[in-house]
Parts: sequence; structure tokens; C-alpha cells
Amino acid sequence: MTSNPAAETRRTGDTLLDIRNLTIEAERDGLWQPIVKDISLHLKRGEVLGIIGESGAGKSTLGLAALGFARAGCRFSAGSVLFDGRDLLTETEESRRRLRGNRIAYVAQSAAASFNPAHRLIDQTIECAMMQGNTPRAVAIRNAKDLYAQMQLPDPDSIGGRFPHQVSGGQLQRAMTAMAMTCKPDLIVFDEPTTALDVTTQVEVLAAIRRIVEEHHTAALYITHDLAVVAQMAHRIMVLRHGELVEQADTAKMLAAPEKPYTRSLWAVRTMEKPEEPPAETMLEIANVEAHYGTFKVLDNVSVALPAGRTVAVVGESGSGKSTLARVIAGLLPPISGTISLNGVRLAPSLKQRSRDQLRRIQMIYQSPDTSLNPQQTVLDLVGRPLSFHFGLRGRARDLRVAELLDMVELSDRHIISFPSELSGGQKQRVSIARAIAADPDVFICDEITSALDQLVQEQILKLILKLQKEMNKTYLFITHDIATVNAIADHVVVMHRGQVVQQGAKASVMSSPDHPYTRKLLSAVPQMDAGWLDAAIASSRATNSR
Repeated sequence: MTSNPAAETRRTGDTLLDIRNLTIEAERDGLWQPIVKDISLHLKRGEVLGIIGESGAGKSTLGLAALGFARAGCRFSAGSVLFDGRDLLTETEESRRRLRGNRIAYVAQSAAASFNPAHRLIDQTIECAMMQGNTPRAVAIRNAKDLYAQMQLPDPDSIGGRFPHQVSGGQLQRAMTAMAMTCKPDLIVFDEPTTALDVTTQVEVLAAIRRIVEEHHTAALYITHDLAVVAQMAHRIMVLRHGELVEQADTAKMLAAPEKPYTRSLWAVRTMEKPEEPPAETMLEIANVEAHYGTFKVLDNVSVALPAGRTVAVVGESGSGKSTLARVIAGLLPPISGTISLNGVRLAPSLKQRSRDQLRRIQMIYQSPDTSLNPQQTVLDLVGRPLSFHFGLRGRARDLRVAELLDMVELSDRHIISFPSELSGGQKQRVSIARAIAADPDVFICDEITSALDQLVQEQILKLILKLQKEMNKTYLFITHDIATVNAIADHVVVMHRGQVVQQGAKASVMSSPDHPYTRKLLSAVPQMDAGWLDAAIASSRATNSR
């Protein structure tokens, strides 16, 4: 790997990052209001500080401040950010740019929104190393491939030749992590780096992150909403809410005895479990479907039935074919063979061949509202378009219906003139749900719709979709890698691996009696609120792989 000149002199225990009394303000309605309020933290080399809190707590804003960066519409109004003794807030922009990507790296939450779709992965991975001017291209490419292998990416020698849209979301997130590590930086800010990863892949990626931090005495801020993950990665945990510090402590102490009621509420969420429902008639049937990307087979003889008014959860690792199955059902990727039937009527393979009513009856809600919502349209435009397209509503009739839909997803009608950038992650996902409901479909395809949300907001969204299902008798295909989500919302479970369905059945049967080796591996890889869980999981995974 490229050698950072400062790396040879690093000593674990030296203070690297010292943020003092930092206040960051955002402009809202012409007024500057604090969104990070008088926060102080310190970070030593070789140390990982976990930052947790609900959506809008200021976690990502604080993480970006460690790079001396504030988003558009924000400003630093007080305090200092000392990196290796230098105050980044008083440095020139040119000086800060020399540090970013070289000595300070950032792993963003949404890889899909961060990669340039017009460039291959390898060129983007080595960009920072090449910009430093002291690494031959061949060496940078070799180092990148080594990192791809460490991140458990498939075909590490060739995957860099693909464009971002040609890999799964989880694979793209791992490529971004490799990109950040290319120059072996002193400080890495991880902003939800494993959000898009399935639990089996997450184990290896977490292990790789921790190994690099330890081997190179790297300091890290680890921002996450996954409490079990932060328990494995962080030496200390800081809890934020509404831009303020709630409490901080060593990880073991924080897990065992959080002091504040708010922190205890974070620890207590995600205990939902949907009760068993009686059988129902089939609404959507996928029979013997095979699909390809070019010559590569991604779905192999897949058959799944969705009962009316029920939820079928599809689980499996990144690249297993979950999202491809959704694309086939929606008509975005015509299958090579097999059939898809809605209420007993066979659908055309391509959406271009389906009637407007058939298009209306199957709606997708995507994983990332940041990429699925047009940033130049207001909530009124976004939610109102399917009302106009499918039902001819316009003017006041459309506006009133939009307000009703926002109320259904528990959003105030004051958001009707908001742009996506003015909303939190949870609010944007509610807008995506309202847009899907506007078409009044029979089937919702939910593709990882809670994976980017914090624990409290996840619970709110899950309760919302369950309420809507009960009120409207809608059918859900819910793609997820989160087993807690499966327990919360599913009636039936489909386990996919390498493009095939390896097990399916009622939730209770699959979860309590995993009869396929991959299902057992999947369930054993679910992170636990135990600081030693990751070490045990790594040992178990390696023992399994060596057999």
C-alpha cells in the first residue's frame, strides 16, 4: 500500500484530534441556528470513538467538522478543530485539501451518491494516491486490489473495471472503504460504513477496518446507529441528541450501565415482533425466474409467492440477487425465462409492455431517498406526480390529496413546499413511502428502506408500514439484511444465496429451524450487544471456511 510519510512515526496514545467547544450553525428561514452545540472531544492514535444518536443529532456534521468541512448553508461559529496540533478552521482551504484523502479520510454513508457514475471503480479508488504524485499507477492499482480483497469484494483483480451501477450497494460501500484506506491516513471518519452490508459480509469488513486501525495506529471516528456494531469497534462511545452531548463513556461501561434515560431508550429499541397471521390467497407469484446481467446469471430458477396483505422478507448477502429480484418483478430487468403473475394475470416481462394500470399496482420504495428523490422538486411535486399520472388529479384536488398522504405517513403539511435537502433521512423516506402510496398499488417492493436510518427512526418507519398494511391490506416484498427487521415485519422469509432461493417458509419455521447451512451462517452472524462478539464471529467464520 502507499506509504504515508507520517505513518512511520505514529505512536498509539498520542492525541491526534482535539475538538474544543465547537458550535456549528445552519441557516434556516434567514436565521442562523445551532445544530452542533459546544461539543468537545479528543481522539488518540489507535483509538476509535463511536458517535451514536438519532437522525438530526449532528453526528455526520461533527464527523465532517473533523475534516475542517461544513456543508453548504452551515458555518463554524465557535470553537476549534485541532488535527495534529493544527487548527483546521484557521488553515487555508488549500492546506485543508492537502490533508483530505491523504492524512484524513472520510467514508460516506451513501456510496451510490458519492461515486462518479461515469468512471470505473479502480480509477476512483486510486485517485487520491495518484494526486499525491509519488505513487506509480501500477503500484496504486496493486494496492487497491489488495484492499478489495481485504474488503471481501468478489473478483478483487477485476471488479475495479466495473462502473458503480454494475455492482451491488454493499459492494459499492466496501469499495468506498477501500478508497479511504488507500493512503493509510492518520484519521478516518467512518459515517455508517456498514449500513448497506449484509451481516455475513459485515463481520469481515468490520474485522478489516479494526485490523487497519490497529496495525497503522490510525485514529477513527465511527458514526453509526447500530449499537451492536459500535460495541465491537469503539473504545469509547459518545451519545448526541439535537446537537448536544448527552453522555460519553468507555464502551464497556456505556453498554453495561448507560446513565441517561435517552441512552437507555436507544438500547431498548428494535424489540418489535410481528405476530403470526392466518394464511391468505396469493397476490403475486414469481415462478422459475432466471435473469442475467450480460452473460452473468444473477437469478437461477427463483420461485416466490406473496400472500395478499402479508409481508415476505427476502434476506441474503450482498450480491445474492435480492435487489435484482425486485427489478425483475417491477419490469426493470426482463427475465430470460420464468413468469410473474399479479392476481393470476401474467405480466409482460418489461415495464414498457405493461399497461398503465399494471404499472400502478406494483410500486417500489428504494433504499436511498437521496438518490431516488429528485433534489430539484418539492414534496408537493414528488408526491403529486403519481396522483396526476394515474388519476388525473391537478390543482387544489391534487394538493389536498398530497396533504392527506403526508398525514398518513405522519409528516406535517408544512413540509409540502420543502425540498429533499431540507428534510432528515427519516422524513425523506416517509416522502418516498407517501409517493408509493399515492399510486394506490397492490404490492409494495421495499428495498432496504430502513437500512440508512437510526434505530429510533427505523422503529418508527416499521411501525408506520405495519399500520398502513393493516389499514389498507397491502402486500409487501421487503428486502433487507437486518434480521431484527425480519422479526419486526415479516410473515414469511425467503433466503437467497448466489442467485438461488436456498430456504423459504413461515418466519417462525425459518428463524427457529434453519435447515440450510447458509441460513444458519446468516443467523449466527447477527451482531450482538457484547464487546467480544466480533472476535468470536471471526473465529467461527474462519473455522467454517477452512472446512
